[in-house]
Amino acid sequence: MTPASDIAFTPTVKVLQEQRGSRAGYARMEERGGFRTVISEDLAQFLATVDTAYLATANAAGQPYAQHRGGPRGFIRMVGAHTLAFADFTGNKQFISTGNLAENDKAFLFLMDYAHRRRIKIWGRARVVTDDAALIESLMPGDYRARAEQAILFDVAAWDINCPQHIPQKIDAKDVAEAVARLEGRIADLETENAALKATIERNRA
Repeated sequence: MTPASDIAFTPTVKVLQEQRGSRAGYARMEERGGFRTVISEDLAQFLATVDTAYLATANAAGQPYAQHRGGPRGFIRMVGAHTLAFADFTGNKQFISTGNLAENDKAFLFLMDYAHRRRIKIWGRARVVTDDAALIESLMPGDYRARAEQAILFDVAAWDINCPQHIPQKIDAKDVAEAVARLEGRIADLETENAALKATIERNRA
């Protein structure tokens, strides 16, 4: 059987790996089947934290295009063992990704978690759904002020986790604000406790 990693490791790529010394390690991975193909529990948990992603497509001529997709954490949903889905919100109405998928359904999702220095690559085929209002509504994040004009279903062919090398650690502003609020609350409690202790000391001196 062809290993799942062959979706990225073409014969040309394998020749380069051989020339540059990494082929043996990837050959051992291929013996185990290559990249993962089923949406595992750890990937599902990761998706629950994702609020930004990049969707790459290409038109019939092979011209590539990458488009940012974002929303509240967990906006990309697991809807099957091999299928992801998300509501596609109204944007600048260029429709490049939509047009590309009409010509060429091969697609790629790139997910970056800067806080934990993780990145996940997902290869597959994607399709646009405009005629299923119930599906689109089910994919809308609660209380999110946006309008979904369609849904994108992404059938996963293979996925892989990259090493954290060279990923800068960046913290989400919302997470920082929540951490600062907790610290400020703790400081306020300590100041109140300190003031009470001082008052007790002063009374005992009197």
